[in-house]
Amino acid sequence: MASNPPMNREMKRRLQRSGDVGADGAPVRTARPAPTRPREERTSPAQFVREVRAEMRKVAWPTKAEVRNYSIIVLITVVLFTGFIALCDYVFGSGILWLYRP
Repeated sequence: MASNPPMNREMKRRLQRSGDVGADGAPVRTARPAPTRPREERTSPAQFVREVRAEMRKVAWPTKAEVRNYSIIVLITVVLFTGFIALCDYVFGSGILWLYRP
């Protein structure tokens, strides 16, 4: 049997309050009840599909114009960030090559 690691007073008091150790610091062997949850009826596949369709009707779908505008904004942002990162890469790379030039 492995020995228990030493406990400080605070840890021992916490464990005693939670009921995990006795007054002497020895572990209390109590069987904890298994967590139970209420049994729910299983949903049939047809009911699941009906519920999914009902939820999908509640979604606020964007219009074609909104999708096009958002796509253009994303593409412009990606191009700008790519250019910025490429510029930073070139500047720092040139600086490092200049710094370590013989």
